Amino acid sequence: MVLLTCLGTLLVAAISWRVIAGRTPSQYSLKSVAGPKKEHWLTGNLHRLFKDGWNYHFDLLQKYGGLVKVHGMLGDEQLLVSDPRALHHIVVKEQEIYRETDMFVMTNRLIFGEGLISTLDEQHRKQRKMLNPVFSPANMRNLLPGVQPIADAILEQLCAELPADGGVKEIDIHGWISKGTLEYVARAVLGISLDNLNATSENAHADAIRAVNTAALSVIFLRPFVPMVVRNFPRYWRNKMVDWLPFPGLRKLRDIALVLDRSARQIYQEKKAGLEQGLDDHSNDTRRNLMTIMINANITTSSKERLSEDELIGQINTMLLGGSTTTPALARIFHVLSCEPDAQSRLRTELRKAKCDYAAAHGIDDVDWQRVNLPYDALNALPYLDAIVRETLRVYPPTNIMNRTCTRDIVLPLQFPVRSTSGEETTLVHVPAGTNILVSILGSNHNKEVWGEDASIWRPERWLTASGERIGFGKDVDMDLGDETLDKMVEGTPGCRNGVKYPGVYGAMMTFLGGGRACIGFKFAEMEIKQVLSTIVPTLHFAPPSAVDANGVRKEIYWRMDGPQVPVVRPPHGDFKTTQVPLDIRLATETDFL
Repeated sequence: MVLLTCLGTLLVAAISWRVIAGRTPSQYSLKSVAGPKKEHWLTGNLHRLFKDGWNYHFDLLQKYGGLVKVHGMLGDEQLLVSDPRALHHIVVKEQEIYRETDMFVMTNRLIFGEGLISTLDEQHRKQRKMLNPVFSPANMRNLLPGVQPIADAILEQLCAELPADGGVKEIDIHGWISKGTLEYVARAVLGISLDNLNATSENAHADAIRAVNTAALSVIFLRPFVPMVVRNFPRYWRNKMVDWLPFPGLRKLRDIALVLDRSARQIYQEKKAGLEQGLDDHSNDTRRNLMTIMINANITTSSKERLSEDELIGQINTMLLGGSTTTPALARIFHVLSCEPDAQSRLRTELRKAKCDYAAAHGIDDVDWQRVNLPYDALNALPYLDAIVRETLRVYPPTNIMNRTCTRDIVLPLQFPVRSTSGEETTLVHVPAGTNILVSILGSNHNKEVWGEDASIWRPERWLTASGERIGFGKDVDMDLGDETLDKMVEGTPGCRNGVKYPGVYGAMMTFLGGGRACIGFKFAEMEIKQVLSTIVPTLHFAPPSAVDANGVRKEIYWRMDGPQVPVVRPPHGDFKTTQVPLDIRLATETDFL
């Protein structure tokens, strides 16, 4: 085993050298760009951003500003970018030059198929054109009633775990949210049930989706080699490499990919057969899922714009994966609310008023107010709910970094000057072709020049007027999919300061990126988060875990930043590895309202 490990390390180093040395020579250099020295001959210092890297990330931004040189494999020079003008050029203005990296696209294609996150250029544009209308507000309105039972089921499961005397119980809310969000996407997007909220059921497809991120992170250091291996070796020899290399995580990832592909093909064939047999008539709810809408749209479009079966199948796991990222966002909101009792009470009060008003206006008097379900437009009209969702997604984005690669020599402009290695200030940086760009979502969302001196403080009131209304309510504060203009938001709107803003598609933050590769399902994710909160918060009260050990040490939740943000429990109560958000939960009482 030691010999295999050594051989594997040598192979990794050899391939790394070939990849780096094989780049086209450039007239530009990053020699003058400031940044920390590399710490390891093989991994540089890039690995520190992906190994509980929250503090290291902010240390770099504070010391070097909105553009930092970091070192990847074998000293490969890369750029960590959070400057707003630079990011506008990268994700919007010159997005054809700053492309998704080959390692990102090819790895995703091997795991998920030919979906949105696995395609480039004309193929990607064709898929976006087909899918943008699928995520329209009209479709969101139609989907919401069909998925309300999922939020109801999560609430019922949580209530069932509480003591009969109404006391407090510690419950890992992450587990139930994880199951619920995956079921949410399965029903809304695919029109199927993974039976995810049944504690005794097993579903290989659901298990694979939940496991894929962890498996991929375990072998993330191998991703840079994927393009070279795919281009130079047929599938047979790639499988042999997976068998031979001393990386069990790689074999696990291959097994997950096989399950994902087999399951997605089965779902697609069943949906297609149902449509061909006329099972999607308007007398039932089978049309209330995005997959049926997408297949129908594909059938009726021109042959030139039509997607292939492999492309449609690729969207299935892509959407399930995208939906699963809602889990850490929701878990974080519940954790934050547990630590902010005043905000929790204010939100609960707003929801009670909205539900009571809706019930009175529509003659609903046969259910308790907590069980009143708010429709799409009513949910989006609640200012404090909206502020809490936006602020949490801004301060704690589920994913902290995205990659782009610069395909030709170019000059990248900056909004705010940075100091070069010589100490001179500059707002222009020469970027060589082949440079990997790390889009710092975290740094963008915490930039004090744009969000104010309290940028790193969770303060939902920043999204509200003094009277409690949402700033810009009734105006276009979010970009429509495909809209790349920068003048949508007015001065004074959060994230727009002194005429400077980020090109994010959602509230000027970069959580869902911007430009032609912005997250296509951000409104779907927002709808899901708001629906779950509006269902659970009125009934239940949340507090941080109160358990203490024999030495009086209290249980503490900690969010590791390993690329995505992962909640764990610190020792001695936890192992600092297992994903969990244990909260003290009880039924809400009148004292829990304002």
